[in-house]
Amino acid sequence: GICFPCPQEGCPMMGHYADRFPEKLKRVDQKYFLNTAADEPFATWRQKVFIKLSGVKKMRGNINLVYYDTQGNSKEYEVASGDLSQDDVYTEYLDVEINPQNTTKIEFLWNKAIFSLLWARLGAETVNIIHGADGHR
Repeated sequence: GICFPCPQEGCPMMGHYADRFPEKLKRVDQKYFLNTAADEPFATWRQKVFIKLSGVKKMRGNINLVYYDTQGNSKEYEVASGDLSQDDVYTEYLDVEINPQNTTKIEFLWNKAIFSLLWARLGAETVNIIHGADGHR
């Protein structure tokens, strides 16, 4: 994600997803990209994550998801950070390195950025994850 700038609509992907960029198919010297992980295994799976929070009205911190697979591997991904509010839905594209077919658990984590004397609770009201070309949740 740091090797090249991508437009807001995303980078034209090669292979199966190339047809999602029809206007770019008309260009002669179009570059296409393949998402990979930094380390082995290099394959990644793009997932779109939607999180609606519940609990406190507004709090500063970050929310992460931790993916676990059948081989005992785990990987943590940041979804949002800064001012968090139960009124917002947080959306993020994640290129996860854990195959969705081997995922056993996805854990929601919330961390406060500042210490407060008041005990604040924040949780996920809903977490929706869309992966694959067919939009499975």
